[in-house]
Amino acid sequence: MTSGNGKDRAAIRPGCTVEIIRKEDQKTEKKSRGIVAEILTNSSTHQHGIKVRLRDGQVGRVAAIISDPE
Repeated sequence: MTSGNGKDRAAIRPGCTVEIIRKEDQKTEKKSRGIVAEILTNSSTHQHGIKVRLRDGQVGRVAAIISDPE
């Protein structure tokens, strides 16, 4: 899978490479790329993107799914 939209929790798993928008970057929509360590959103969908924690500790909402788990 490539280039998913990040609003569906079922499409995101730990190990996926994603682009996120951190809370402090919402106004500029600056994206950060990393590998999902943990999914923080409990609901199955979220209109602004599923919230995740990346392996490097950054937290944000998924803007795009780049690749499946390693």
